Amino acid sequence: MPVAEKYEVDIDFVNVSHTEVTVLREVYGFSAPDSVVLDGVRMRPKGKPSTTLLVFMHPTGSIRRIPLPRVMAATGIHVLCAESRYARNDTPLIMEKVIVDYGAFVRHAKEVWEYDKVVLVGWSGGGSLTALYQSQAENHTITTTPAGDPVDLAGLIPGDAFIFQAAHLGRADMLRDFIDPSVLDESNPEIRDTELDLYDPRNPNQPPYSQDFLEHFRSQQVARIDRRTTYVKELLEHLRNHGDGESERVILTHRTLADPRFLDITIDPNDREPGMSFMGKPELANISPAGLARCSTLRGWLSQWSPEDTNARAHVAARNIHVPLLAIENSADNAVPQPHTQQLFDACASSDKTAHVISGANHYYMGQDDHMRDAVGVISEWLQERDLLQL
Repeated sequence: MPVAEKYEVDIDFVNVSHTEVTVLREVYGFSAPDSVVLDGVRMRPKGKPSTTLLVFMHPTGSIRRIPLPRVMAATGIHVLCAESRYARNDTPLIMEKVIVDYGAFVRHAKEVWEYDKVVLVGWSGGGSLTALYQSQAENHTITTTPAGDPVDLAGLIPGDAFIFQAAHLGRADMLRDFIDPSVLDESNPEIRDTELDLYDPRNPNQPPYSQDFLEHFRSQQVARIDRRTTYVKELLEHLRNHGDGESERVILTHRTLADPRFLDITIDPNDREPGMSFMGKPELANISPAGLARCSTLRGWLSQWSPEDTNARAHVAARNIHVPLLAIENSADNAVPQPHTQQLFDACASSDKTAHVISGANHYYMGQDDHMRDAVGVISEWLQERDLLQL
């Protein structure tokens, strides 16, 4: 049942900071020495107090720009849209440092605002981030980044529940399925294998794709990522041994949006529109400068984009998550591969797990106000059933 918007929404711009001593500063801009300053927006229904706060966080995006949190607030729920230090620039992004940022917001919510319950919502790319945060808050195991740099994740405050909404398993998993394996020369993306180029009309392999082609295509995607990861590790080792103080570089990776699922809806079928991606026409998004993993530092590559190195894989982190879980799949999602929600659900160690499908909903609920309100209604009812929310 769609919920009704009953309240005006108060908007509070929030600043949270924490201390971090580092030799290499990877984020451009002013901040006090050894201080990380974070921005967020709290949305509250006017005149409606609550002891529960829902926290949305994405590694690099600004969740407050999508309509869902505001609709939640208008129905009576307190919401925080938190931004990491890497907002709108994932080139240097270290997932483990985003976890530290996440922890600063959760601590602020509990200790400064004095919310009794904090529910963590992982939407889209925030799903793997939130799963990693909750798993480390419940069972701290990570002491270094994948590049071997120390990171302090001790003392994180766990959320009281976890919502995995229209979310994928991780940035590295997405890149593995999206990267264009036709690129043969990383320094010249015009040199390509025609029979692996989904968007070349000369390619004899056309949708619906054969199983043999898909298996070969997927293996070559993995091979390209492996080559990039080997290059990153070798270059990092070279810099460490060079002795001139240089410790980081940026790499450019062309053509990173070539998933056969965009063109062939018989693969992991759902209600998505054929020939489209979450970034528009996939053949154009594939060459866009705004593509996935287009620019990355060496450390950022290992932390975000390398499947063999990243810690941010939701289905792996979920093995250490025991709080109540609500997993929401949008059936017309053209960003999140259809199996991901179920894979997260199956992996989660919680004894209280609920899965729900919003039929016909696309990734952003674009032009789908009723579907969006359906999702808010599902969340509200689920929280109330667990005494996590009073409306």
